[in-house]
Amino acid sequence: MKNVLVVAPHADDESLGCGGTLLRHRAEGDHIHWLIVTGMSEAYGYSPEQIAARKREIEKVADLYHFSSVTELGLPPAQLDALPLGQLIGAISPVINRIAPQWVYVPYRNDAHSDHQVVFDAVMSATKSFRYPFIKRLMTYETLSETDFGLKPEDGGFRPNIYVDISQHLDKKLDILDIFSSEMGEFPFPRSRKALSALAALRGVQSNAEAAEAFMLLKEINQ
Repeated sequence: MKNVLVVAPHADDESLGCGGTLLRHRAEGDHIHWLIVTGMSEAYGYSPEQIAARKREIEKVADLYHFSSVTELGLPPAQLDALPLGQLIGAISPVINRIAPQWVYVPYRNDAHSDHQVVFDAVMSATKSFRYPFIKRLMTYETLSETDFGLKPEDGGFRPNIYVDISQHLDKKLDILDIFSSEMGEFPFPRSRKALSALAALRGVQSNAEAAEAFMLLKEINQ
C-alpha cells in the first residue's frame, strides 16, 4: 500500500494525464491524493456561476476517484509565471510533508502551458531527496492538448519509459473527464473522448495492452 500524490496545475490535468493510473492505484489498495494548484475566483475574472460549477465538478470527481485527500491552493490560472517561484514552492512543500507520498506524478515541463512548466519546477524543489526522503518515485505525465503542442525547438519531446495498462479503467477515466464539461469538446478537439481513446490505444500498442498511459521516470530510489 502506497501514498500516491498527483500534482495538477488545473483541475482536469490529473485525469487527462494519469486518470486511468490513479483508478488502478485505488483498485490495488493505494491511497491517492490530489493537489490542484490553481483555482477559479472572482478576483481572477470568473463568475460566481463558473466558480460554483467548478466546485461541484471537483467534488464529484474526487468522490469517483475516492481520493484520500484533495488540496486546492487556489493560485491564479495562467498566471503562475508571474508569481515568485519561492511562493509556489512554499505552498506546495507543506502539502508534500503532510501527505508524505512515496510516488509523485507531475506534469511534463515542456508543455505549451506555462503553468505546467512552473509547477514542474516548483515540485522539483519540493521533492529533494535530502528533505523529503519518503519520496521513492517521481514521474511526469503527458497532458493531451498541452504536451503535444509543446513545440520548443530545444525540447526532445515527451519520451515515455513507463507504461501502465489501464484497459480496465479507460471507460471510467473518460466518464470522469466528461464531468469537466467546459474542458471537453468534440473531436478533433484534443480533449475529446475520441482523441483520448486514440492516445490510450497508441500507448497500448507501444506496451502490448489494449489501453495504456505513459510516463517519463524522473527519479527512482530503491533502498
